[in-house]
Amino acid sequence: MAERSKSKPTPEYLGGNSDELYHFAYGSNMNPEQLAAHGVKPKVVAVAKLSGHQLVFFGHSVIWDGAEETLILVSGHDVWGVVYELSSADRDRLDDWQDARLDGSGSHFHSPATVTGVSGNTYKVLLYKKDAQGEPRKPSQEYLNFIVNGAVARDLPAAYIEKLRAMESRKAGFVVPRPRKSVRELVPAGDCSGCGDAGDSVAPSPIISINLGSGSQS
Repeated sequence: MAERSKSKPTPEYLGGNSDELYHFAYGSNMNPEQLAAHGVKPKVVAVAKLSGHQLVFFGHSVIWDGAEETLILVSGHDVWGVVYELSSADRDRLDDWQDARLDGSGSHFHSPATVTGVSGNTYKVLLYKKDAQGEPRKPSQEYLNFIVNGAVARDLPAAYIEKLRAMESRKAGFVVPRPRKSVRELVPAGDCSGCGDAGDSVAPSPIISINLGSGSQS
């Protein structure tokens, strides 16, 4: 597993000027609705591919009642996503939402990478990875739909979108997404005592207004 990023990104990973940073979103942060809900207004730079990695799901999110996405190194696999140019304020908002902290105490950390756009241009980026992983788990259908909707909105390659749709998932046990009470309200990846199934008696909380779309996975 890649080491945590303990300090601010080096200049070679800064895009534009010193107040802007290239970020590679490959999961729920591709969805414009999630960004808008947190006041993040990135500039979309390019649709791009990260080679030698695979999209996987670990841990458990109390917001979506299922595992969360991250990336692992796997030769021969590619992950598609979108390159954003972030202002320093937007970077801070996204870090807060993702619980990515420069002191290394968050649930996610920044990992540097180089991605290739559809036009062949390369971009030096930072991306989020989960700190704790444990055993792979299924995301909720609702969460996977949300990621797929983001991929469609960002016009990722059709074949990759179909690959996302075909990933295994399970129905959430309560109405999702559920609002988060704090930036660290996450169950550790190795502890799934709070993981919900369709039969769990978890009382739903009021939900934020995010359109999940009509797609579904089995």
